[in-house]
Amino acid sequence: MKRLWFLTFFALLFLSACSGASKNNGGATQRAIQNKGSDTLVNLALAWAETYRKVDPSVSIAVTGGGSGTGIAALINGTVDIANASRKMKDKEVTAAQENGIQPVEITVAIDALAVIVNSENPVSQLTIDQLSDIFTGKVTNWKDVGGNDAEIIILSRETNSGTHVYFLETVVRKGDKKAEDIFAPQTLLMPSSVGITSEIRRNPNAIGYDGLGYVTEHEKMIAIAKTAADPYIMPSVASGADGSYPIARGLYMYTAGEPEGVILEYLDWIRGDAGQQIVADLGFVPLP
Repeated sequence: MKRLWFLTFFALLFLSACSGASKNNGGATQRAIQNKGSDTLVNLALAWAETYRKVDPSVSIAVTGGGSGTGIAALINGTVDIANASRKMKDKEVTAAQENGIQPVEITVAIDALAVIVNSENPVSQLTIDQLSDIFTGKVTNWKDVGGNDAEIIILSRETNSGTHVYFLETVVRKGDKKAEDIFAPQTLLMPSSVGITSEIRRNPNAIGYDGLGYVTEHEKMIAIAKTAADPYIMPSVASGADGSYPIARGLYMYTAGEPEGVILEYLDWIRGDAGQQIVADLGFVPLP
């Protein structure tokens, strides 16, 4: 009986310790953060997590991608502490979270100038939003119609679960018109990652796609974009993204379940501070103003 009593005592003590180490949303004893979502943000989130481990070695941060939709779904289901998103949550997603007892809180962590990219041999160097919309909806199918070679345009896009896909659809394909119902052309090739788009761009001289500025290399050609034919054509850059002159710039977000507290709040404050924003700049994204 005495042995049984000791075993019961230590079992209860162990369970209590485990429970105390996993309080929700940054309670004082929580030292692990689950972070999931946007593939645009994943490299940035990994760099933040790796650097923050040196700032506070007691905090463990697990980062995974899967797309903005995946991260937001995990937040709604209560299985992550922070959801990364390259778009704002949709009204129906906020409603679903609230129905599950979760109040999403949006934190802007960086800015991204979304670059339109083509093969380095493509002679086209500038396009308007109208021209881009016509290309990606399939109304224009030959490069010669926008000042290029006589060749079929090959359209590349991220998959529908990607926040980048949603943002490009709303801002470029639908030109910011919330009542518009335009969609990507049926012949659009959906790529699972930024690497997939850049690889196809380098391989195919007639391809066009889009990607976060931080993922574009010297092997792809970026296109200068104008809101209309009467406006100046602006190249995507840290400067044009920060001052708002580039027409396809967006916020990058982290969402928490309720106001962040404890270690999660400390981590988010660090991300938005000088050290975290220096990493944003180092990886080719746009730091917060």
